[in-house]
Amino acid sequence: MSITIQQPEDRFVTQIGWLDSKHSMNFGEHHDRAHEQHGLLLVNNDDIVAPSSGFGTHGHRDMEIVTWVLSGQLAHRDSEGNDGLLYPGLAQRMSAGSGIRHSEMNPSPDEAVHFIQMWVFPDTNGIKPGYQQMDINAELAKGGLVPIASGKGHDAAIAIHQRDAVLWGARLQPRESVTLPDDPRVHTFVALGSAELETGDLLAQGAAARLTDAGEVRLTAGADGAEVLVWATA
Repeated sequence: MSITIQQPEDRFVTQIGWLDSKHSMNFGEHHDRAHEQHGLLLVNNDDIVAPSSGFGTHGHRDMEIVTWVLSGQLAHRDSEGNDGLLYPGLAQRMSAGSGIRHSEMNPSPDEAVHFIQMWVFPDTNGIKPGYQQMDINAELAKGGLVPIASGKGHDAAIAIHQRDAVLWGARLQPRESVTLPDDPRVHTFVALGSAELETGDLLAQGAAARLTDAGEVRLTAGADGAEVLVWATA
C-alpha cells in the first residue's frame, strides 16, 4: 500500500509561445523514473492553448485518448470525418486504433482554452479508429464522483476500449468529501481548486496523488471547492 504525492511544481513543463503544457507523467523529451505511468494511465497533460492556435494535424496509434475541457472551447477534426467542439462538461474519447490523424485547435480569437488530455493503453491493438463525445454536466451537478470515461459499461459515460480502467470526475463544493475508488491503482488529479486526503496530504491545483492498493481513501475539497479527475485502473 502506498500513496505518492506529486505537487504542481514537480511536473514537467513545455512552453512554446502558444502552448503552456504541464505534464504529470513522462512525455516527449521529458523523462524521469519518478514520473512513469501509473497503472494504465500513460499521459496526464494540463494544457493551455492561446487564442487562434493549437495542435495541427498529427497522428496516433493504439491509444485511448480522453480530453476534458476546463474553460474555453477546443475544436477537434480527424481523418475519420469526425468534428467536435469541446466545452466544459463535454467528455471526448478518440480511439487511435490502427491509426488516425487529427487536429485540436482553439477557435476563439480572444480566449485561451484550458484542458486536460489523458492517454490510457487499449486492451486490444489495431482496432478501427473511433470517436465519441457526451455532455455529462447534468450528472456532475448531482454531486459526488461520476463516471466520465469507462471500459466497464457505465451508461452515463463515454466508452473506452480498456476493460480495466474508469475515469471518474467530480465538481466538489467547498468541504465536500468523496471516497476514492478501491482499485489497485488510482491517480487523483486536482484540475481546479484544492483538496486534502484523509491522510493529511494537501493537493493544490495541479497536484496529483498516486495510490497503489490503498483501499478506500476520503478526499475533501478545500475552501473554494475542487474539480477532480480520478483514474481507477488495474
